This record gives sequence, structure tokens and C-alpha cells, in this order.
Amino acid sequence: MTTKPPDPRIEKMLEDIEWEVELTKKHIGKDRLDPRVMAAMARVPRHEFVPEESRVYAYDDGPLPIGFGQTVSQPFIVALMTDLLEPDEEDVVLEVGTGSGYQTAVLAELVKKVYSIEIIAELAEKAQERLKRLGYTNVEIKVGDGYYGWPEHAPFDGILVTAAAPDIPPPLIDQLKPGGRLVIPVGEPSGYQTLKVVHKDDEGATRIRDVLGVAFVPLTGNGVGKRRSQHDH
Repeated sequence: MTTKPPDPRIEKMLEDIEWEVELTKKHIGKDRLDPRVMAAMARVPRHEFVPEESRVYAYDDGPLPIGFGQTVSQPFIVALMTDLLEPDEEDVVLEVGTGSGYQTAVLAELVKKVYSIEIIAELAEKAQERLKRLGYTNVEIKVGDGYYGWPEHAPFDGILVTAAAPDIPPPLIDQLKPGGRLVIPVGEPSGYQTLKVVHKDDEGATRIRDVLGVAFVPLTGNGVGKRRSQHDH
């Protein structure tokens, strides 16, 4: 049996992730990411999740536009957020913001089931088709407002949000299992954003850790709008 030769683009991407980890280790509190996460990053064909004209840049360490004002996050951030979630193979997780489905696929490599919500119907449909074509059978996607989560399938072992919210949506904390983690960028769209990890203990109390300054597209939907208008009064 012949083994497939390593793809130099993927090897370079993994090296870039390791370099970013080294640069940010004081903030993220570790000097290497979980080997399972790195292996998942190596397995997912990132070029399948970006537009044709961007494929030449698919494995570069930067975000790429996917249309509708949305982006696919840089590989380091995808790997870091996945690592911070501490996924287990028996976990059921919620992703808010499917986008192209790249982060969804990385999660699907590591957990039992991924439920993913996307507010832009065309992105959701394309991601569903793409993930199915690539053989991911443990993913379910719906079109909806991710601020409110997916209560029918809650509670979740982990929740990962791929867009910045002005604050942490209470429905997502409610839908987190005791012992679970929520990884979310928090901040205003044009201002400073912080990647946060919310850990819910066995009694249901939460503690929040700030990890790193980040830049994400904003979380959109009625829930975010309502919270903003309440803050304005």
C-alpha cells in the first residue's frame, strides 16, 4: 500500500500555525495545540472551501473572502478556536456562522455531531452541498439567527461562534452543558474584539477567559439588533 506524499501547501500551513502559536503563547497559555486538532487541520482540504479565484491562496495564513461580505478565518484562528473548545470524539457541538463550511469540517473531523447555523441562505446551501460532497455525514446545517442557538438539540458539549457579537448571547450560555465551553469573539464590528472562552462548571456557574485580540465579521440577526437597542436606552 502506498501512502500519499505530503502536500507541501498543507505542511507550510501547519508550520505557519505553529509559528503563530509560538508568537502568541503568552496570551493563549500554551506553546502547542492539541495534536488531534493539527491532524484535523491537515486532513480538511481548505481549497475546497474558498472561491475558485482564491484557491491559490487557500493555504496561506490569512482570511479569505467567500462572498456576501463574509470571510473564512485564517488557519491559525480556526485551529486555535477548535483547540480552545477542547473537542472530544463523543461531543455534540453547535457552530454559529457556517460560512463556507471550513470550520464546520474541522469540527466534524473531531466530534460526533456538528449542528451549524448560518443566517445567509445561499451560503448555508452551498456549505451543505460541499460538506456532503466531501463525505461529512455528521453535520446538520440550518438557516437561522445564530444568536438564539438551536434549542431543539441543546444542551451542547461545546459552542463555537465564528462572528463577533457585541456581547455574549445569553441563549448560547443557556444551551451549554455543565462542563461545556463556548468560544466566541466579542466586540464591536469596527472596534477592538477579544476572543473569549466561557466555561460552565458542573453547578452551572460560568467563568470567562480573554485569550487574544482578533478581527471578525459581525454577528448579524434580530437578536443582536435587540440587544444593541436595549443598550442604547
